[in-house]
Amino acid sequence: MGLTPVLLAALFPATLAWGYDANGVVLGATEAEVRKVFPSAHCRPLEWKSAAAERRCDDAQVLFAGARARITFYLKADRVQAFDVRMDERDLKRVVEALKKQYGTPFAESSDKFERRDGTARVVVKIRWEKGDQRAVLTSQERRKRVDLNVWRGNFDEEIYRIR
Repeated sequence: MGLTPVLLAALFPATLAWGYDANGVVLGATEAEVRKVFPSAHCRPLEWKSAAAERRCDDAQVLFAGARARITFYLKADRVQAFDVRMDERDLKRVVEALKKQYGTPFAESSDKFERRDGTARVVVKIRWEKGDQRAVLTSQERRKRVDLNVWRGNFDEEIYRIR
């Protein structure tokens, strides 16, 4: 006899079985689930027309992977299609360690140094995770003071700002 879905859910937490999450809010969650975890989130219609999302929920005071952060969820048909987390660069090491534990081994990881015309250099760190049609990309630019984590499913990243 096979394992029942309830037993499987107990053995494999949603973050491992179903993809990427932000404090337990997974891609595909409802707006009500976002508001339950992030009660101070401000949700409203998207300011532009997009095939990728209809609404957004923003919260400026969250704790994510041990860092103070700002988060935006993008929803279409009451389902989270993507989320962006922005935090201070000083938390980069701690956040990367937490994400590797939570999301698993990255699909790709790079640290590139770009020389500028004035002789100075800028280091860009980029870490990418992939599970099926879901993607997570963390980007940090040295001396920019901000780390961005973008998580989406499908072609959200191509569609969100496409002019309609």
